[in-house]
Parts: sequence; C-alpha cells; structure tokens
Amino acid sequence: MELLLSLSIGALVGSGVWLLLRPRTYQVIIGLSLLSYAVNLFIFSTGRLRVNAAPIVEKGTEIDPAAFADPVPQALVLTAIVISFATTALFLVVLLASRGLTGTDHVDGRESEK
Repeated sequence: MELLLSLSIGALVGSGVWLLLRPRTYQVIIGLSLLSYAVNLFIFSTGRLRVNAAPIVEKGTEIDPAAFADPVPQALVLTAIVISFATTALFLVVLLASRGLTGTDHVDGRESEK
C-alpha cells in the first residue's frame, strides 16, 4: 500500500512539474492542479495508512490511539481540495481574460518564432 501511494505521489509530482515547464498557460494550470493533488495525498498519508479503522472515539471507552484513524489530515485534505478548486477556477478566469487581451495563451504573452 505504501509503495503504491509513494509511486502515485511521485507520478503526480513529476507530471505536475513537467506541465509547469510548458509554454502554454492551460498546461501550467493543470500542472499546478496535479501538484496540489500530490500534496493532498502526502498530507493524507501523514495520518497513517489504516484500513477499517474507526475515525471517531466512542464515549466511555478506553482510548488506544493506534486503533483509530487520525481525523486531522482528513480535515486538512478536505479543506485543501476546496481551496484548490477555487484557485483553479480563479486561474481559469485569469487565463481567459489574458487570452482575450493578448490573443495568445503563451505564458510570456507572445508566440515563439520558428
């Protein structure tokens, strides 16, 4: 399970960095989204990878922290997903406005000469 999670985080980071280095604005936005997904998976994995563990401690029982999932990383990832969705929407609006003003979607604002 840890190997699969590590490989998926590595693939997301590698793809995100590769897309960040592209000359088109849309590709940069997708690269930022992939990097945010990788960070979300990393934060989620800090709460220990537990299968079939209860996320809530029942009242009146003895508390064994090893038997429960940590809810803090789950809450952080949920908040980060909402923030990244809003940020991506803002980036897309800026992309459309920039393309309307300049007529191109290159990061530097001009087409490359070949």
